Amino acid sequence: MERGGRDAGGKKGTRVGTAVTIIVPTFNERDNVAELVARTAAALDGRHAEILFVDDSSDDTADEIARVAADAALPVRVIHRSENTGGLAGAVVVGLRAAAADLCIVMDGDLQHPPELLPALLDRHAAGDADVVAASRYIGGGDTSGLGTAVRFGVSRAATWLTRAMFPIRLARSTDPMTGFFLVDRSRLDLPGLKPQGFKILLEILARNDLRIAEVPMAFAERRHGTSKASMRQGATFIAHLARLRFGKMSLFALIGVIGAVANLGIMWALTLAGVPYVWAAIVGAEVTIIGNFLLQERFVFADMRTDARALGIRFASSFAFNNVEAALRIPVMALMVESWHISSVLATALSLIVAFFARFLFHSLVVYAPRRRRGEASEPPTDTAAQRVIRAIDVEVMKPGEL
Repeated sequence: MERGGRDAGGKKGTRVGTAVTIIVPTFNERDNVAELVARTAAALDGRHAEILFVDDSSDDTADEIARVAADAALPVRVIHRSENTGGLAGAVVVGLRAAAADLCIVMDGDLQHPPELLPALLDRHAAGDADVVAASRYIGGGDTSGLGTAVRFGVSRAATWLTRAMFPIRLARSTDPMTGFFLVDRSRLDLPGLKPQGFKILLEILARNDLRIAEVPMAFAERRHGTSKASMRQGATFIAHLARLRFGKMSLFALIGVIGAVANLGIMWALTLAGVPYVWAAIVGAEVTIIGNFLLQERFVFADMRTDARALGIRFASSFAFNNVEAALRIPVMALMVESWHISSVLATALSLIVAFFARFLFHSLVVYAPRRRRGEASEPPTDTAAQRVIRAIDVEVMKPGEL
């Protein structure tokens, strides 16, 4: 649950005449607050601006923001979230909704993004030919030394190349789509359409909105205090989010299915090697991967639908039952195809797996994670046929956001 923002500095009228809102998502960045506010105020001297912290901290960062704001040279507000839904990207979206100005600049709270660059972002936007101005580490004049090790630099560059390859049209003018330091015109965004997850909010914004992009060079500084929030888990979240953005839910569903198939074979191989009869090994492998697939789908595919869906136990039971019934039916159907159509068993298996994939995806989208009907909610007469609803479900889940 989110708690509403407050004017941490106790100033009145902070929203009147505000030309730009600096949005700073924070997580345990207490030691950086005072310097960040001071340097930001100095960089924006003479401009109508505010700083809006969106804080997910487990320490007293929010209290430190309030203390610093009392004597700050510009208005400072803080929204402290009790649940950090969507991670850093989710915090940025909360900030975009609560900002006093349509013109917003997003920057990290760890001082690796130099506040002295704020005027350059604003001046570049004033040219009038860009909706987004990003601070890039990879154009002339930029510097990546703040990344630290060669491994971090290599991972950053590889992720950038992968992202640009997957969105060659939307990111044609972006050299650093994963930067966390950028200016955006909020009025040009479809805020309800953003589905933030993880760290890379600019990628989300650029992928889901048709925007004009400009860049200014940035010297990425070294972290002063605290520790980096990057982790293997964040990396996995990024890959899943990238696939979701480019291909939709169905691609993630398919990827998890492939992982499950490989795991199934591995389990069967290990059990038969240990002397377990192959039939029992196949059953154990199937059941383990059905459960594993469900857990991965919960986390990466249908996470945005869980809140309105039925309880976890019901979701699991319906998914488990359907997958077992599907598995029990698929092999006899495959055999019937071989005997009746006189096609190879390999082709019959492939066709049956394709049909089963679509059946599983549609069942999970339309049944397992369907919004539950709340008590007292009036039922509306159906306006579409079942076929139309299926076609619409495929269109919605597979084709957004995509590139035209």
